[in-house]
Amino acid sequence: MMLFAFAALLVEQDRGDMLPLAFDSGGVTTGPITVPFIIALGVGIALTVGGRNADENSFGLISLCSVGPIIAVLALSLTANGELKYALPDYSVENKLGIGFWETALETMWDVGKSLSLILVSFGILQFTILKLPKKKLVQILVGIAYTFAGLAIFLTSVAVGFMPIGFKLGTELAESGNTGLIIFAFVIGMVTVLAEPAVHVLNKQVEDITGGSVTKKEMMIALSLGVGASVGLSIIRIIFGFSLLYYLIPGYLISLGLSFFVPKLYTAIAFDSGGVASGPLTSSFILPLATGACAVLQGENSILYCAFGIVAMVAMTPLITIQVLGFKSVIAERMRKRIAMARILSSDDSQIIYFE
Repeated sequence: MMLFAFAALLVEQDRGDMLPLAFDSGGVTTGPITVPFIIALGVGIALTVGGRNADENSFGLISLCSVGPIIAVLALSLTANGELKYALPDYSVENKLGIGFWETALETMWDVGKSLSLILVSFGILQFTILKLPKKKLVQILVGIAYTFAGLAIFLTSVAVGFMPIGFKLGTELAESGNTGLIIFAFVIGMVTVLAEPAVHVLNKQVEDITGGSVTKKEMMIALSLGVGASVGLSIIRIIFGFSLLYYLIPGYLISLGLSFFVPKLYTAIAFDSGGVASGPLTSSFILPLATGACAVLQGENSILYCAFGIVAMVAMTPLITIQVLGFKSVIAERMRKRIAMARILSSDDSQIIYFE
């Protein structure tokens, strides 16, 4: 409710253009580094504390990490002065080849190194004060960090050089070819993109382990794919007609909160984490440029901040509904199994019962 109270204040102050950017900020903060670390942290704390709700308490930290940035950007928008303007980035591929490629790669390696160094410093302090891990374990951790550095550097360089220009070009070309094809393609590409999100596979495996296989990785992936596909398609419709993001977010969150009263709390916790996980680096680096390109053609560059942004927030919202619908289906299936079992017991042949006097 606090989020929508801030949103109402922004609209009242004629700063509605900041709403999509603020809600997008919650999704982009949960990436391939944040998700595995926070999931492991949540599971470790829940198992250590124990209790009857240990499995449920293993999830939910990622969703909390998404709420904080939204509130911070909304508060910043309320206190900012002047008019906010958006300058369309340079998505041309030619400037990122040759020498430009190596400049991008070195800048990316520097940024990744700075981020990982903070984790290393924090780990070093804990190692000398609390953990006291053996040397063999430390070597394994350092090797893992080296792999992480290399993987992130390669991935983020590819994002800057390839994914973002391709996404922008696809958006502009499809927008020029017709609205129907653009919506259909957006739905399909949304379903496919979530399959490549690294953090999604980490979450799906964790869910299957925690639930003992009652929620499989395949079921999670199908629910997430449908949710992300629907969110991208709906976002393209919003770009075409140019209406406010709140027309999606308010009903969507009301539906998700309503479902939370009818499904097990474990599903609700998983659903809210899934929203942050689904809106990962591929969504920000491919889907958002695609929406930016489509908006530049359909609504003009001046409307990008208002119409194109918000697609990450939609990707973060729809899994809340689809995962809880999955939980609702499991509740209904369990009740049906119990009714069938009870009906078989009541309809059994009484001649097999032996009476003793």
